[in-house]
Amino acid sequence: MRRRADDDHGVQDYHTPVLVREVLALLEPERGGLFVDGTVGGGGHARAILERAPGVHLVAVDRDPGALAEAERTLAPFGDRVRFLLSDFRHAARAPELEEGAVSGVLLDLGVSSRQLDHDRRGFAFRRGVPLDMRMDGSDARTPSAADVLNSYDEGDLARVFRELGEHRGAHRLARRIVRRRRTRPFAVSDDLVGALRAAMGRSPAPRDKARVFQALRLEVNDEVGALREGLDTLRDTLDAGGRMAVISYHSLEDREVKNRFREWSRDCTCPPALPVCVCAGRAAGETLVRRPVRPAPAETSANPRARSARLRAWRKTS
Repeated sequence: MRRRADDDHGVQDYHTPVLVREVLALLEPERGGLFVDGTVGGGGHARAILERAPGVHLVAVDRDPGALAEAERTLAPFGDRVRFLLSDFRHAARAPELEEGAVSGVLLDLGVSSRQLDHDRRGFAFRRGVPLDMRMDGSDARTPSAADVLNSYDEGDLARVFRELGEHRGAHRLARRIVRRRRTRPFAVSDDLVGALRAAMGRSPAPRDKARVFQALRLEVNDEVGALREGLDTLRDTLDAGGRMAVISYHSLEDREVKNRFREWSRDCTCPPALPVCVCAGRAAGETLVRRPVRPAPAETSANPRARSARLRAWRKTS
């Protein structure tokens, strides 16, 4: 996670990496080889990996041009040990250097950065007057913004977003209120959505209520769950035997996806439970490295409160 900063470039402490010691212990960069930081942000985790092991080369990936530019400054001292890729991590495996069996370790630090949250023009926060944008790759007209979603989705799709991605109990009421409100005035800024939520709940929403709704909208705008599902599979295929993958998530939905995928990869049999006898003759592709998600210690969450919800899981490929 990143600390707050007042402009987009040249700011120290852009990136305060979460669970850095735990990530290093699980990825074991001392083994050397090629590593991928699929959500490099300001470069905090990547720098720790490169500093730990001189034999490591790293591909730094991010879909946010501003974040990637900052990572280039942070990681400049490592010279040609680092290559930079402007991409969603779901597509990173297409890079020529990430062919099957070429990668020793993959790290994904999911979610939105503190830098993105703290810059109003990016539209991720529910502070007053913030534009409803939320696009991680910048204001690309080809990608619908949060306002576009609110102003164009039908009631059923809006309810799905808030129910499935935000786990909001009043999803249908909120969707109905949004559709009714936009008939007279389109959604444009955070106040509009907070107002609709207030009307749907019949009371002033708590910060937790607002966070769930805004987070659901952000996940939808950026197709973050779809990217995670696709990216986990494609990046797993790039790992060599013994290669490791570590994922930090901040949302129960994403953590569940990671847990289930790691569990699936670690099973010998992949037949449906209804089959009385195994017919797949499958072999586990690897093993999970932690039974329960690793959480930040109290000292870390005290220094960086936004790390409180972080959950780290890891998996090792064996075949």
